[in-house]
Amino acid sequence: MISSFTRNLISRRRALQLGAAGLATMTITPKFAKAADELNCLVWCDHTHARLLDPFAEKHGVTINVKEYEGTGTAYSLVEQSQPGDWDVFVIDSVDVPGAVEKGLLAELPEAEMPWDDIFPELRQPQLHFKDGKLYAMPEKFGYNSIAFNNTRVAAEDVATAAVMWNPKYSGRIAIYNYYIPTMEMVALGLGIRPDTITQMSLPAIREKLLEMKKLASVVGDVVTTQNALLTGAADILVAGGEYTVAGMMVEKPELDWTLPKEGGIRWGQAIGVFADSAKKDLATEFVKYILSPQGQGALATADCYWAMPANAKAELDDSQKKQLRWDQQPGFIANSHPYFIPDADLDAAMLDVWTEVLGA
Repeated sequence: MISSFTRNLISRRRALQLGAAGLATMTITPKFAKAADELNCLVWCDHTHARLLDPFAEKHGVTINVKEYEGTGTAYSLVEQSQPGDWDVFVIDSVDVPGAVEKGLLAELPEAEMPWDDIFPELRQPQLHFKDGKLYAMPEKFGYNSIAFNNTRVAAEDVATAAVMWNPKYSGRIAIYNYYIPTMEMVALGLGIRPDTITQMSLPAIREKLLEMKKLASVVGDVVTTQNALLTGAADILVAGGEYTVAGMMVEKPELDWTLPKEGGIRWGQAIGVFADSAKKDLATEFVKYILSPQGQGALATADCYWAMPANAKAELDDSQKKQLRWDQQPGFIANSHPYFIPDADLDAAMLDVWTEVLGA
């Protein structure tokens, strides 16, 4: 018999694989009534499960069509290949909201109807969510690129510092998340460099540590590959992992753990908005409000695809779920983390060159 843990892992694997290809589509339709309308949502994989979508579909008698993607560039390509009005709701990296607004993709949201005061204060970043005093997207979920680990095989004092990422004690037992921006920013923190102060002059030192890490690594891979390395024992430390890689599995696998080293972690966030050319802005806005509600936030935070912190401090979560998400530790985590830093085009290209060299070493 397949355990619930194994079924959830399979569903996460499938969702992440399909999301990376930008191909997965899912439809949620009311169970006992003919849908009066449809809502088309371009989302991340944590927005595709029935436990999240069913309540809204039932209440509004609407069919919800969701299409997964991974990477804002992929989303833009999908929009460009679509007809105006094809999409209604957009889930996007918070740091990419200003760019989407600049492209004219997002409609203004009714600020007075949004639970802005219930959002964790540190996530209320006007520079990301507003333009010219108008609200275009709401923060909905956040988490950390930090250190995930096996707490039966890695000493707590070792993961308390970022130097564990290149500690030879764990040679052959380190997995590295194969996404250059958060991983390189984690290395920067370990070197005492704040992510938003990284320049091309910083890259030689970061490169040197990355090469050290690569020699110690048992695997460099995507979320699923590195997550499975922790599960199977192929790795005991996951660099740039965090609650999103292990929190949903910690009840059945208590040896899986995560932490922020004393030097800090990288705080990512995602946002939700309404497409500017949607013909169903009122319904789409109601969906946004539902996702931001305590009920919607609880379901989103504990989605099968990955767990992470809800943006709304009033999210409906039980004590066990809050413990897995380290709810009570969030003030310290937020204070000891740095917002996801997106480099400019020249620095981005230079960072990618370093990463490519390291992967080929």
